[in-house]
Amino acid sequence: MKLIILDRDGVINHDSAQFIKSPDEWRPIEGSLAAIARLNEAGYRVVVATNQSGIGRGLFDMETLNAIHDKMIKAVTQAGGRIDAIFYCPHPADSTCDCRKPKPGMFEEIAHRFNIDLHGTPAVGDSLRDIQAALAAGCTPYLVLTGKGEKTLMQPELPVGVAVFPDLAAVALSLTA
Repeated sequence: MKLIILDRDGVINHDSAQFIKSPDEWRPIEGSLAAIARLNEAGYRVVVATNQSGIGRGLFDMETLNAIHDKMIKAVTQAGGRIDAIFYCPHPADSTCDCRKPKPGMFEEIAHRFNIDLHGTPAVGDSLRDIQAALAAGCTPYLVLTGKGEKTLMQPELPVGVAVFPDLAAVALSLTA
């Protein structure tokens, strides 16, 4: 089985320093929905792994998160694609949980649920913590320059050799060409 793990905010949709707190605030990045469809057509199962500390901070509730994800799933479906699963960490940034990226807990849960070894599985993110979680889980990280990607690229902690792409569409093209 081919699997790809995508961060949500900054990879699929525009990010916000104030968090995405409602379906109205969720706006896809140009080309991201078609990229997911392209990945599906090439045989990839697409899984989203996203930190959602806004829940733990009380900025929105589970009903709102589900409504945001419903909007995303419908938009991807309208573009001819499919998201096979969404994993999220609801804990605040100061949590000691194992699921919040940069820890690999969400990735380990994905491996368990899909019964696969994640070694070499592509994982796309826009932040250092996305890259760190992917590496900790044995995935092959891809940094996109959308969202926080430009700032992440300048961080000295960014591991050497991480593949960098302008956006998810470019990653999808590279993986399916």
